[in-house]
Amino acid sequence: MLEYIKINNKDNVAVALTDLEKDYAVNIDGEEIILKESIKRGHKFALKNMKKDDKVIKYGMLIGILIKDTEKGCLLHTSNIKTSLGDILNYEYNPNLTSLEKRESSYFYGYPRKNGKIGIRNDIWIIPTVGCVNAVCKQLELDFNAKINNPDLRAIAFPHPYGCSQMGDDQESTRKALADMILHQNAGAVLVLGLGCENTGIEILKEYIGEYDKERVVFLSCQEFDDEYAKSLEVLDNLYNLIKDEQRVKTDASKLVVGLKCGGSDGLSGITANPLVGEFSDILISKGGSTILTEVPEMFGAETNLMNRCENKDIFDKTVSLINDFKMYYKNYDMPIYENPSPGNKEGGISTLEDKSNGCIQKSGTANVVDVLEYGQRIEKQGLNLLSAPGNDLVSSTALALSGAHIVLFTTGRGTPFSCPVPTIKISSNTNLYKRKKNWMDFNAGSIVEDKDKKTLAEELFEFVLSIASGEKTSSEKMNSYDWAIFKKGVTL
Repeated sequence: MLEYIKINNKDNVAVALTDLEKDYAVNIDGEEIILKESIKRGHKFALKNMKKDDKVIKYGMLIGILIKDTEKGCLLHTSNIKTSLGDILNYEYNPNLTSLEKRESSYFYGYPRKNGKIGIRNDIWIIPTVGCVNAVCKQLELDFNAKINNPDLRAIAFPHPYGCSQMGDDQESTRKALADMILHQNAGAVLVLGLGCENTGIEILKEYIGEYDKERVVFLSCQEFDDEYAKSLEVLDNLYNLIKDEQRVKTDASKLVVGLKCGGSDGLSGITANPLVGEFSDILISKGGSTILTEVPEMFGAETNLMNRCENKDIFDKTVSLINDFKMYYKNYDMPIYENPSPGNKEGGISTLEDKSNGCIQKSGTANVVDVLEYGQRIEKQGLNLLSAPGNDLVSSTALALSGAHIVLFTTGRGTPFSCPVPTIKISSNTNLYKRKKNWMDFNAGSIVEDKDKKTLAEELFEFVLSIASGEKTSSEKMNSYDWAIFKKGVTL
């Protein structure tokens, strides 16, 4: 097992891959360095004597500025590094485009939909238009699943607190999110349960949905029925009988859309799990598939890497707006732009937002950026897409699902039990987490620093994703865990 790593030849720091004791001797680039203090796994240490205001380089990129002199072999972290980031910036388009070699087709088994989309699940989704009917939706889920007792086809309720007392952008976001959920290809059938007096009523919502399969999507307004619960159960029975015998068909992987997300990152996330997902992204795109990268605040400090990979100037301009508009969102609320990283990130070895961001964007691989999506906008172009959403795990993972992701790959160094509306594959950055939290985690990237080559492991991850797309359950699905959160910015009436 590797004990430490210098990630890029340009770096003036190395990262401990296991806990290293004070006075331990490391050998990097032919030079022996004696550690002046203990370095925890995931944390950085200096490879040379450095002065105050010197640049700290990791991933070959600037991740911060020293705030005091630091000797070779000493810890580099929040006590002696500060962010180098500024405010709203101007950018120049300096394209650095790649051409992924087209690879032979791969296949999974999915459910064809009338609109030409392919689903990888065939459950019945129960979607409230407003939070007032959440309890009814949840009780319907529990009772109907107990009745049918079918582990391969479930009713899943998606409660939320919105749909009324909203205005402006928040109301738009809720309506887009509900419409995207109702139309999502992973839902075999949908019961949309309204109250009858909410802002986002059924008739208004239909305007956002547009064309839909009227056999599979049924709207019900609770105030119109003496017993809305009995009527809803009747609808669920009909939907179940409609879809229960449907079979999967062989489907080209070019139809697959995968969201890319990280959360609870540690110092190994940018070394193991995120680069592994980037390798996966390149494999899928080379086979004609698509990936979506989000968490805009966790692009700050690494955004030029993405901008220079935009396939043309129009996409570059959209990416500039993506970044600066999100910064303005913070400024409009008098909030600091660079509050990230979280306490857990720092404990795991991440010191600044640039440190986190340059590790975060490793998930995007090397493919060119083909499009930039607004929140709630469905994916249209095959390839690597960027999506406007915050870093919050539930909000951003939900946003990926709303934009059409069949699956979300979620990398983590600390672990989490959460899942979003679509199958969420949780990938551990370290083997200890994978072994300790087997009920949470699905795939181990920690073996990259132990006994596995990254490209070999990426092929294994790709095959694992195809198996999930073909019906194998993720850890969170086995726990019947389905979460979602709609992005909210403004006031509540």
